[in-house]
Amino acid sequence: MPFIPHTDSDIREMLAAIGAGDIEDLFDEIPKSLRFGELSGVPDGMTEQEISRLMMERAEADGRPLCFMGAGAYDHHIPAAVWQITTRGEFYSAYTPYQAEASQGTLQLIYEFQTMMAGLTAMDVSNASLYDGASALAEAVLMAVRGNRKSRSRRILVPTTVHPAYRKTTRTIVDNQDIELIEVPYCSEGGNIVPDSLGHFEGDDITAVVIQHPNFFGILEEVDAITDWAHRQGALVIAIANPTSLALLKPPGKWGEHGADIACGEGQPLGVPLAAGGPYFGYMCCKQALVRQMPGRIVGRTVDRDGRDGYTLTLQAREQHIRRSKATSNICTNQGLLVTAATIYMSLLGAEGLARVARACHASTRVLVEKLTENEYVEPLFNRPCFHETALRFSLPLADVMRPLYAHNLLPGYDLSKDYPELGNALLVCATETRTAADIDLYADHLNRVISAQTVAGCPVKPKMA
Repeated sequence: MPFIPHTDSDIREMLAAIGAGDIEDLFDEIPKSLRFGELSGVPDGMTEQEISRLMMERAEADGRPLCFMGAGAYDHHIPAAVWQITTRGEFYSAYTPYQAEASQGTLQLIYEFQTMMAGLTAMDVSNASLYDGASALAEAVLMAVRGNRKSRSRRILVPTTVHPAYRKTTRTIVDNQDIELIEVPYCSEGGNIVPDSLGHFEGDDITAVVIQHPNFFGILEEVDAITDWAHRQGALVIAIANPTSLALLKPPGKWGEHGADIACGEGQPLGVPLAAGGPYFGYMCCKQALVRQMPGRIVGRTVDRDGRDGYTLTLQAREQHIRRSKATSNICTNQGLLVTAATIYMSLLGAEGLARVARACHASTRVLVEKLTENEYVEPLFNRPCFHETALRFSLPLADVMRPLYAHNLLPGYDLSKDYPELGNALLVCATETRTAADIDLYADHLNRVISAQTVAGCPVKPKMA
């Protein structure tokens, strides 16, 4: 938003125009007993030059490490036009458009976002977004419980290949709502869910099955077989998908014979930069039959009395969001600003551009894995195809490897032992289209030197298995 300075003369003229003596008169409705007075803890003001230097110093203190970490948040190139347009005042200051007559621009943008997401996922309907991917899964579980009227068990199968943070968030939200989340273990060789392993649930009352594809390990799941199995059991299918991957992989709406019933996930890859904790945004799409159970806001297009296109919030009244137990959701705010960025990002890239990004990501990850596994102490952990991240096993203590790589300004990957201790010294690595051949060579060179130093120092290691 542009900086608009007001001189003392400007302020006097504006106050005179509204009949106020000074700025304090604008707050005369607040009793003096409630006013705080002076803010003693606020530091002195700084000049533009001083504040610019301060912010640069703080940014440099964080550094600009070369990132090979994914695990749900990805470093993609974002065209300059995306945030140049997104941060225009018309978008930057816009709130949720309850008053359609005053919000046609914002409503149209959200409608375009919904159209793009429905097309990308091959689903019938999309909402206007949710807080993030993790809470989107929790909402999808609640939606499935409401929508699957044939099931009374409120039991959800959640594979352990689903993002650990998503599972934790979902459990936090649904545990006290008499919903049971049943974890399904993964195959130790493939890092995926084997459809035959679901056999012991055959004939049980299962409300829904969650499938993340690509899963947290970056591995491609057997989505067709699992989807068809779930539908034969009378269960709904909740898909979690990286939106970038959908430019290449079969979309959730086409999984199996009838497609997934609900699709959700994290929208951060679509034009949102990496940041310390966010903000991110979740997307959610579904089949037409479940649209009345969809949480959040939905924008529809109609025609006014003059025959012109018009946009409005539809299917749900505003009061629906504040009726507590009667509402479809109690956390239904959409991430309007980030949705704006995502819509502009998808518009600029188009289907072909997004597919190029996805192919470049996959190619970069293959090169990364080839380079890193040239070292005899590193090998792939799983034997199935991946998208743009995958797990590697190290035959020496991972902490001793990562520490010096951090010192070389590298983020080498995500330590899987935090969430999957059974995997031992396993690292989840990722390479998007932003990682060049020189970046990958630099990582491999540093890694080889670190491992060489560790082994020469007498670290108790053994070469990888044949």
